[in-house]
Amino acid sequence: MKLKVKDQIPDVKIFHLVDGEPKEQNISDILGPKKIILFGLPGAFTATCSKFHLPGYVKNSQQILDKGIDKIFCLAVNDPYVMNAWGEANKIGENITMLADPYLSFTKLIGAEVDRNSKGMGNRSNRYAMIINNLEVQNIQEEEETKNCGISSADSILSII
Repeated sequence: MKLKVKDQIPDVKIFHLVDGEPKEQNISDILGPKKIILFGLPGAFTATCSKFHLPGYVKNSQQILDKGIDKIFCLAVNDPYVMNAWGEANKIGENITMLADPYLSFTKLIGAEVDRNSKGMGNRSNRYAMIINNLEVQNIQEEEETKNCGISSADSILSII
């Protein structure tokens, strides 16, 4: 990953749903000047993402917020409708915001792009989690393989906060 601790989050446009409609917006405006968790993953409804990564954050979201985190964001290389549907299917509630990076704009800039063409998925994001304060990276946990969900898991982040 090109992005390092103490780097500022690159300000690129990504998507999320607002009142049921896709909205393209600068990521800095979405994340805001807050202390947040941003976790990225290969894609909605994929095996490890759906069995472990997102459900772990859903389960532990209140504990994470209780440790001084203002908001949790999940970002994947999907369209905003898919991310919204996946969030609803996982009952994310108000504690997690789903973000879409369909053109890999953010993913490429931070150096998290991985080639999953051999699995029929195209280019995707590696699995990672970051603690970000006022748009500055405080901690990054990046998995060596997208099938792994250890150091980027909610449990791991809870132990770091």
